[in-house]
Amino acid sequence: MRIEKRLRPFGGVPLTHSTLLSLLAEYRSPNDKIARMIDQGALLPIKRGLYAVSPDITGIPLSLPLMANLLYGPSYVSMDYALFHYGIIPERVNEVTSMTIKRGKAYDLSIGRFSYIHSHPILYSIGIDRVENEDRTGYLLASPEKALCDKLIFTRNLHVRSQRAFYELLFDDLRIDEDVLAHFDPEVIRACMSAGVKVELLRMLWQLVNGVQREAL
Repeated sequence: MRIEKRLRPFGGVPLTHSTLLSLLAEYRSPNDKIARMIDQGALLPIKRGLYAVSPDITGIPLSLPLMANLLYGPSYVSMDYALFHYGIIPERVNEVTSMTIKRGKAYDLSIGRFSYIHSHPILYSIGIDRVENEDRTGYLLASPEKALCDKLIFTRNLHVRSQRAFYELLFDDLRIDEDVLAHFDPEVIRACMSAGVKVELLRMLWQLVNGVQREAL
């Protein structure tokens, strides 16, 4: 059986080096075969000892959020990548940013850049959803409200001292559609406020969301 046929069922699920060795048990030099498959583009190296099968073989596109969860965890995808996923911000995002209760970290890989920001455990546990891919694999993603809260909390050198500056940040800089806020769950924002980090900034978001939802009634 050709090795490509053996790899196809894995779909978007990454393979470890030991799994590949078991699939290549009949080869005299399995590591050489792995190196050739990487050169040929059949395997995509994610990090040391972890690989993804090329979408050309599986017919399934790589799930970067799934890769982000598996690269470094526990973690969930958030901030700009999640905001674009939900259509909250218009610009496509190349870097996958995640939150983690471990120390911050970053990977520059052939499949993309992945960064991880340390979050306090109390704040970390709020507003995480599981999203399912077409191949039934799944990954952890911030809810829309949590993604925006993380953006406000963890963006460095973000100094917002007035409501006007806050509105300029959301609607001019991030170019958020105000109508999107009508579908936010304000209780997620309130829960983030209870963590005690950038409370005034989050309170402005909570008040804005409540105001937009009252006007929509």
